Amino acid sequence: MSTSKKQVILGAYLGGVNHHTAWWHPEAGSQIDFDSFEHTARTAERGKFDFFFLAEGLALRERAGQVFDQDIIGRPDTFTVLASLAAVTEHLGLAGTINATFNEPYELARQFATLDQLSDGRAAWNVVTSFDEFTGRNFRRGGFLPHSERYVRAEEAVEAVRQLWDSWQEGDIVADRGSGKFLSRPDAGSFAYRGSQFDISGRFTVPRSPQGRPVLLQAGVSPQGRDFAAANADAIFSPYGSLPEAAEYYQDVKARAVAAGRRPEDLKILPSASFVVGDSEAEAREKYLAIRDEQVTGQTALILLEQLWNRDLSGYDPEGPLPDIDPDPEAPPFIQGRAFIHQDRFETARKLRAVSEAKKLTLRETVADQFERGPIVGTAAQVAEKIDTFVQSDGSDGFIIGSHLVPTGLDEFVDKVVPLLQDRGVLRADYTGSTLRDNLGLPIPANSVAVG
Repeated sequence: MSTSKKQVILGAYLGGVNHHTAWWHPEAGSQIDFDSFEHTARTAERGKFDFFFLAEGLALRERAGQVFDQDIIGRPDTFTVLASLAAVTEHLGLAGTINATFNEPYELARQFATLDQLSDGRAAWNVVTSFDEFTGRNFRRGGFLPHSERYVRAEEAVEAVRQLWDSWQEGDIVADRGSGKFLSRPDAGSFAYRGSQFDISGRFTVPRSPQGRPVLLQAGVSPQGRDFAAANADAIFSPYGSLPEAAEYYQDVKARAVAAGRRPEDLKILPSASFVVGDSEAEAREKYLAIRDEQVTGQTALILLEQLWNRDLSGYDPEGPLPDIDPDPEAPPFIQGRAFIHQDRFETARKLRAVSEAKKLTLRETVADQFERGPIVGTAAQVAEKIDTFVQSDGSDGFIIGSHLVPTGLDEFVDKVVPLLQDRGVLRADYTGSTLRDNLGLPIPANSVAVG
């Protein structure tokens, strides 16, 4: 029986527009200039991270019909950013969040296949879904997709995209030694897919990926979401950053992968996490509390609770108690464009009230205490130990690491924590593979298109 320790997978994310990002900090840089993306990606590659990750925002978020103040910076196009980063990195994976609801399989397959070719096999697609009319207005599809069909469309989109990626068989491209040109078989790139959401056929334009096909990422919390992710994804973004609930989720999703006919080690589980490092544990804790208080202002706390309560809570004092009224899930959405992560509004409100009462916290303090992303706080040695222990305890296979400070916040993690993880033997000293699948320890997938 092997006693070797699991290798820690590391992804880096750039915060973008949300309350966790300290855009007011004197050392903060732009969230849309290429220099910020380049600095974060180069820093991650210097730290031997597996990939760089971008979230996606298809619409500016709104509160009661008005755009959030912190959202007016906007979001640039994911593919343009990642393609640019392919030119300034050599080993780092490039993962983009692209919606399966508002994009067509041919376009999705072609864009990711192109990114994979340009980067020599480093592309990854984070598959997300959406059904809301608010986002759909930008695509002339407002309200067209019932909530129950979002995973139906996503599953068909993934199936169709995989067929397109695999439509070029091994050996489809051959060299004509006489002319020096490249020729392809007559049926290269031929595809046809028919389902309830798509009816497409034609000829794909991009050869098969250097890594077989781009890596698929997904997030699944609901039973339907977990089944979809376990059956289709190469890695899942876990919402759990603390044991034992993280370990329970880990075992559940891995078991679902086995039930779907897969090996458990071919599905990686990755929660997101921020970090705060200090010269002492007390200093780190002090820094963390100061950062958290700046992130969660009274206005921010009310907005986060308004999403849960689905009510206008502007009349409540952030330094007073939690709202004494119940959430209103049947009303039209008061907050638009934010991903809703709570499965049961009433139960979540009850838990918040219990925490507030037990810890004697104000409304703002309760939100700061309960809505954080599980920061890892301590000395560099303590942060490295916590990450290693979490992974070896099967809470995850690694972490997606971000910082409140864009773009230089990741530097401290790479300079102080990464060497300690390498000393523990759980993080590579250098890249050994040539593709993202190599670095993640994932096999090249079998071609889904039968070879004739």
